[in-house]
Amino acid sequence: MQVLLLSDIHSNLEALEACLAAAPAHDLVFNLGDIVGYGANPNEVIDRSRALGNHFVRGNHDKAAAGLMDLDDFNPIAGMAAQWTQKHLTPENLEWLRSLPSGPIQLPQLPDVQFVHGSPMDEDEYVVTARDALEPLLLSSVPLTFFGHSHVQGAFSSNPIDAGALRPAYNPGSVGQPRDGDWRAAFAVFDSEARAITFHRVPYNLKKAQDMILAADLPPRLATRLAAGR
Repeated sequence: MQVLLLSDIHSNLEALEACLAAAPAHDLVFNLGDIVGYGANPNEVIDRSRALGNHFVRGNHDKAAAGLMDLDDFNPIAGMAAQWTQKHLTPENLEWLRSLPSGPIQLPQLPDVQFVHGSPMDEDEYVVTARDALEPLLLSSVPLTFFGHSHVQGAFSSNPIDAGALRPAYNPGSVGQPRDGDWRAAFAVFDSEARAITFHRVPYNLKKAQDMILAADLPPRLATRLAAGR
């Protein structure tokens, strides 16, 4: 089975469409959360994402836009974007965001894989460094984890004495708001038979995404930082 992994789209329709156009043939799409937030096209991104299938886990920006968490942990710009998003969502999409499940999620066709937004221990926990990843990997009973949230494409693996007990975790990177110094949209494809993952980066119409943010009267910083990949 070929699984297309998308994460942290953040209402960036241009980046999402570029990823879908570049993605190889796949059997299933799993979305690792933060579908909305920051960008100017939350309804269009939700509609496009829902059309791809029904495999989702919620992100913190999804919860914030749905009114399921307060904004104390958000910086002012992120908080303003969450409030803007909530005001501009259609009633149907608002209710859909509220119904998204928390992670970890497992699928019957992939019983040895779990999907989370932050980490298996805490859906809002950032896994950025090896130290961040160590405890979730060692404590997890599931062989393979896919996660998002950090916006950094890459992988971690535990290194126990028994090599057969490795617990790798992969982040496909952010579709709409990369933070690893590369502005291009990120995604990944998992081959469940070969147990292999392929990371992808793809350029998109950056200026259009920026212009949409500015036209929506969102904070200009949300537009300018797209070009820096930070």
